[in-house]
Amino acid sequence: MLGTIIGDVVGSIYEWDNIKTKAFPLFTKKNFFTDDTVMTLAVAKALLNLNQDLKGWQTYLIQEMQRIGLQYPHSGYGGHFRLWLRSKNPKPYNSYGNGAGMRISPVAYVANSVEEVKFLSHLITEVTHNHPEGIKAAEAIAIATYLAKTNHSKKDIQTYIQKHYYPLKFTLDEIRPTYQFDVTAQGSTPQAIVAFLESEDFEDAIRNAISIGGDSDTVAAMTGSIAEAFYGVPQSLKTEVLGYLTDDLKAIIKLFTQQYKI
Repeated sequence: MLGTIIGDVVGSIYEWDNIKTKAFPLFTKKNFFTDDTVMTLAVAKALLNLNQDLKGWQTYLIQEMQRIGLQYPHSGYGGHFRLWLRSKNPKPYNSYGNGAGMRISPVAYVANSVEEVKFLSHLITEVTHNHPEGIKAAEAIAIATYLAKTNHSKKDIQTYIQKHYYPLKFTLDEIRPTYQFDVTAQGSTPQAIVAFLESEDFEDAIRNAISIGGDSDTVAAMTGSIAEAFYGVPQSLKTEVLGYLTDDLKAIIKLFTQQYKI
């Protein structure tokens, strides 16, 4: 999950101040974690207590998302999600936003098969983003991350995503000049995947994602999810990003990594 969080924190200062270059400092005093980190860790916290009563577990997931989300009320939630967080009877609101893909990375470390990745991804995503595009985006990121974690090649990952989810018929150089802010799942998830596919290592993947502009923190969070599973994360970046998190959030990471032996 640290790949997701690094992408979020590094991209946080570029979301509203896009850059179109890979030459930028990864971490500054102005960087911060956003809703991408908070919701990823809320999902992780819920997965620590995954059980056979999946209907009951989904209710627990919602409770954890609301509980942890409300601890960090100024993290940049979208308007509909902000209302969902505060609702006494939260219901999905047919969202096709990219929030579906940015929080799903923990699934890849819990599931033991592609089928289980798809099942858990759907179960988690549908509590808010029950639009088909939201479901698809979350599943694509979760599957790509799982395939990377299980030692599949970039070609394998690209082939699977193109067959089942998105065509990926573009390069970053082609879209960089004109790509704009887009919070839809279908308008940012393929870009995040290509940023990984064109990368040389973990850091390069994050730089790729941010260099196209757009919803920088979320695109980089999705890219970081896949890149971590494929490359691993340099210890120096792990140490750096943990310095931006609260003790409560770091505690979730510690518990999750211990339970799922990451």
